[in-house]
Amino acid sequence: MKAPWLWLLAACAMAVCATAGALFLGEVMGMTPCSLCWYQRIFMFPLAIVLPMACYAGDRRGAVYALPLAAGGTLAAIYHTLLLAGIVPKAWVPCGAGASCADQRLLILGGVPIPWLSLAAFLVILGSLALYLKKTSP
Repeated sequence: MKAPWLWLLAACAMAVCATAGALFLGEVMGMTPCSLCWYQRIFMFPLAIVLPMACYAGDRRGAVYALPLAAGGTLAAIYHTLLLAGIVPKAWVPCGAGASCADQRLLILGGVPIPWLSLAAFLVILGSLALYLKKTSP
């Protein structure tokens, strides 16, 4: 892309869509998120606020502030994905009472688990922010 701000816009669009999807699943579909899903939401929801403000203001610092949030969310999503795949033992699950982190039954988009979608969203955001910061000067 010739215009670096398009990378920031892509990250913004992904954060807003992921936040809207998480809110739809929780508030409309009535699904109770597990503890790891809450951690991922804690990282994603601020991105849906910071990135639109950075796009509107054309401020590079917004992407700098969003980068640690995207990295933290990516790590939480990787851990959750490894847990679902059976690579991380179920004894290491941080979940207490409530929805289980290891035994999620919801598959959407033709059989894709939600933590995989979360991981994909965080990776897109992380990659878009990295490209935007690489193509703009401090």
